[in-house]
Amino acid sequence: MREKVVVGMSGGVDSSVAAYLLKEQGYDVIGVTMQIWQDEEQDEVEENGGCCGLSAVDDARRVAGELGIPYYVLNFKKEFRDCVMNPFVEEYLHGRTPNPCILCNRHVKWEALLKRSMELGADYIATGHYARIIRLQNGRFAIRSSVTAKKDQTYALYNLTQYQLSHTLMPVGDYEKEKIREIAQNLGLVVAEKPDSQDICFVPDNDYASVIEKEAKDRVMGQGNFVTASGEILGRHKGIIHYTVGQRKGLNLAMGHPVFVTEIRPETNEVVIGEAQDVFSDTLLCNDLNFMAVEDIAQPVEVTAKIRYSHAGETCVIEKVQDGEVKCHFQKPVRAVTPGQAVVFYQNDYVFGGGTIIR
Repeated sequence: MREKVVVGMSGGVDSSVAAYLLKEQGYDVIGVTMQIWQDEEQDEVEENGGCCGLSAVDDARRVAGELGIPYYVLNFKKEFRDCVMNPFVEEYLHGRTPNPCILCNRHVKWEALLKRSMELGADYIATGHYARIIRLQNGRFAIRSSVTAKKDQTYALYNLTQYQLSHTLMPVGDYEKEKIREIAQNLGLVVAEKPDSQDICFVPDNDYASVIEKEAKDRVMGQGNFVTASGEILGRHKGIIHYTVGQRKGLNLAMGHPVFVTEIRPETNEVVIGEAQDVFSDTLLCNDLNFMAVEDIAQPVEVTAKIRYSHAGETCVIEKVQDGEVKCHFQKPVRAVTPGQAVVFYQNDYVFGGGTIIR
């Protein structure tokens, strides 16, 4: 009897080819698109067409038909609102800069989809992420970097659980992006030339502030002061939700030279401004930990850490400072350590673990 796998199909080329590869490997493949936030009008669909928009359903359904696999649309709107949208808004209101894709991966694309898939009798779920799953010598599962370094998506997958990893397949991670498009072209798939989605699915115009203002309404703090670290007032800002640590553009401060956001203080509605060197730090503190390669750490461990998706990574030593918190000591100072973002630890080419930056 063939093993059954539910493939999360976003309507893009990567997940479409993932479904094809798994079918070729002999799995009983079912295609599923997750409805998580979309209530778009047709003109918005055509304009945005992100990884989770309604247009994705049309493309995924057509691909499933071309591949000859069953296809369903499942509603996960409640899970998405509770686990992604609401925390996203709360983090911004508290002066932090969250990464909603990480929350979505853990709680919706894996936790909720895996649960529903198991109820349907599936053995695995699969996605089109550029990452691979390995089993280490200690028996634990870990996310390994993909063949395509420039498309590697391991950073956003650091907080998957051992159970989730043991029931996940990621066939695309073994291929270069160009090869995935070539496979799609050879198959004549309608999505072969479809561009990759870039924006967060529910912020297609990259205007985070308008989403937060719409969701939080009267809870959004208005204008406040730009200040130095010592408290000197430099000018007025338009609301803390418009800023993030390390930001230089859009400050509208006539300082005569470039200045940067170094801290956001929601308790006083202040945005702290500093010089270029003030944005660098050689330590950070994180919580909400998920260790992947080991169950936990008792002694300091040397790893390479990425403090944002686009960060190349820097050597650091991590150590537990109290239960549920880890301090990272970087070999070289890193730029713009941003509360709310993830810090992900690597050893060799696999994810060791990670957490959420506190400060």
